[in-house]
Amino acid sequence: MVNRTQRLVLAFFGVVWAALIVIVAFAPDVYDTTLKVPNGGRAVELGFVVALSLFIGLLALGVARKWRWVFWLILLAFLAGPLRVVASALELGGVIPAQGPAWYTVVQGIIGVAQLLIAVAMIAGYRKRGVWGAY
Repeated sequence: MVNRTQRLVLAFFGVVWAALIVIVAFAPDVYDTTLKVPNGGRAVELGFVVALSLFIGLLALGVARKWRWVFWLILLAFLAGPLRVVASALELGGVIPAQGPAWYTVVQGIIGVAQLLIAVAMIAGYRKRGVWGAY
């Protein structure tokens, strides 16, 4: 049985994975620039998508099976979400060089906010019922 906390994390992974596919399909230059892929490096893009999909799939399996180490790994990663927000603000402000177009920087900032909110929900669930407890 999957509880609210698990559904929230799984939904986040689903949205992030779908966004990855959409960006690779409609704006592949974003990842080409970020990954420093030479022109025509579609094999590298495909490998990146496959590797990231497998990683997200492993994490989703860990969430569904309530693996403790996955809980702590995701919690730590999501608690670092505010760093994305700060980096995005600095990129948009021109303080640090932009890693992609402005819309991609904004998406990264939104992901950071979502990660922090999910981390707070995970902590609330942990305090109530332990690892993978419902918030």
